[in-house]
Amino acid sequence: MKIVKAEIEDLKEILELQYIAYKSEASLFGTDDIPPLKETLEEVIEEYNNGIILKMLPEDGEIGQIIGSVRAYEKDGTAYIGKLMVHPDFRGQGHGTKLLNEIQKYYPYKRYELFTSTRSVDNIRLYEKNGFKKFKQETITNELIFVYMEK
Repeated sequence: MKIVKAEIEDLKEILELQYIAYKSEASLFGTDDIPPLKETLEEVIEEYNNGIILKMLPEDGEIGQIIGSVRAYEKDGTAYIGKLMVHPDFRGQGHGTKLLNEIQKYYPYKRYELFTSTRSVDNIRLYEKNGFKKFKQETITNELIFVYMEK
């Protein structure tokens, strides 16, 4: 796999991957009414302009076949990591860890923070395996509780 910075031309494909990748997250709640499935291309462009978006490509894959992505931005000494995603066909092969490690290289010597749902046990396991620790929870609704993790 090859991980490089995304270009503006990649953002539509990354958003399409996001819609595919976050279906499994939505299924944990029995609804497609979650922010990653409603994000617009304009919002992704704004994130691109304010931080870094990485893309993962298979070494022998077709040009433009993005199978993973992650985003981050830095504010006040903390790198906020978000939208870590891997296409469902490529999960369970260590690609999430590779993306997580790669994005941290763009923000060396920073505190790292991310969040996920308490129902996303696979995500929590991935983050803990990579040195992240839970530091707070936030109840959004009766159904949705975010767990915040830092490293």
